[in-house]
Amino acid sequence: MREIEALWEEARELSLGTSGGVERLDSPPTPLQFLRDFVSPNKPCVISNATLHWPALSAWSHDSYLTRALSSAHVSLHLTPNGRADAAVPINSDDPSTLCFASAHALRMPFPEALNLIVNPHSTNFVAYAQQQNDCFRSEYSALAQDCDAHIPWATDALGCLPEAVNLWVGNHLSETSFHKDHYENLYAVVSGEKHFLLLPPTDVHRMYIRNYPAARYIYSQDTGKFTLEPEKPMRCVPWCSVDPYPSSKAKHSAMSRFPLYFNGPKPFECTIKAGEILYLPSMWFHHVRQSPDAAGRTIAINYWYDMQFDIKYAYFNFLQSVPYQSTHNPILPGTMSDDLDLDSDCDSFAYGFKDKLGVDESVTNLLNASAKEE
Repeated sequence: MREIEALWEEARELSLGTSGGVERLDSPPTPLQFLRDFVSPNKPCVISNATLHWPALSAWSHDSYLTRALSSAHVSLHLTPNGRADAAVPINSDDPSTLCFASAHALRMPFPEALNLIVNPHSTNFVAYAQQQNDCFRSEYSALAQDCDAHIPWATDALGCLPEAVNLWVGNHLSETSFHKDHYENLYAVVSGEKHFLLLPPTDVHRMYIRNYPAARYIYSQDTGKFTLEPEKPMRCVPWCSVDPYPSSKAKHSAMSRFPLYFNGPKPFECTIKAGEILYLPSMWFHHVRQSPDAAGRTIAINYWYDMQFDIKYAYFNFLQSVPYQSTHNPILPGTMSDDLDLDSDCDSFAYGFKDKLGVDESVTNLLNASAKEE
């Protein structure tokens, strides 16, 4: 199956480029240029000088403006112990071999309080991130609507529709987003600070080591100041990328041996998006995100999700994903069965880890057994 690895190289040589960089445009493209050169070939680009006309670029640099404009707004804030929400994490910190898909602890609070927690991370024992999604900019943050465009005109014309969702992201340097993909054409505009992206095309799906992980949620106790991980009930499994592209020095050797397709394959595409720039992130591209804050300690961005076309490219991707492939190292992930087995089995083995690690009661055990029978 060396043809799979040849596909990675050919995609770069024929279309995406081999430099590891993302093509940059000095100004917004015409709708025709955007559709022809980037959307149709499913190719990312960075557009400079794209939002310099937005009042947000100057106004949102002042906390006083944001807290005044949103003085009566209640927003969703997401808390994690380490800034890694929506990621595969150990069920038990003492045993990194059994993982789950962990979502953040979410709570509602006045925006001024939320912003204070975001920009003062060292005064708390958690990392706060405003990352609600679900069209939150047009609901929770609607008071800021006049500060930026309701849609990206050249993208709207090219794609033939308005965005399905517009989201606001407010975080600090501690928050990061693990590798994943979205079924949207994504226009990602940075307003303040910088966002650092690693990108892999859909052709590289096998390099992500996607596994089914049992869903869990962080629960934060204000009394103890500690987090616990609680499995969702009924049990639900989430297919997610297993690769952490930035393992610690202690974990690097293990990560490289477990995920050789990622670490030994072509380097991911890298780009940094600064204030005033937009990243076009094509549908189905895998992306990992880190961020650097501005002088006030926060990074702010807006993204526009446009519906993707579920066309023949989507069919090709699903076919490619269905083709089993292993490197010659034949790695077996800790806590999983071998790569050529049904991924649903992986979720069962992880889910029973919850029972062992967290002392899940008999009712949850019954849920696990019932789920296994349904499969």
